[in-house]
Amino acid sequence: MTIQIRYFASLRERLGRAGDELPSATEWTVASIWATLHPDSPPPVNLLAAVNLEYAEWTHPVQDGDEVAFFPPVTGG
Repeated sequence: MTIQIRYFASLRERLGRAGDELPSATEWTVASIWATLHPDSPPPVNLLAAVNLEYAEWTHPVQDGDEVAFFPPVTGG
């Protein structure tokens, strides 16, 4: 199985893609996923993450079949 990664808003535009996919054979956290997919790019300041549609800390474990989303803070007005 796999872990689905999704990018939203300006982050999607900056990366030039909507998402990635990783094998679930490794023990992942939100932070280790970002570091693996973007080894030369630390996460943007204030970048938010969600696992299965729930906000998640960067230390949150990610398991087989999970979906991880990365997105910038949302503002409104």
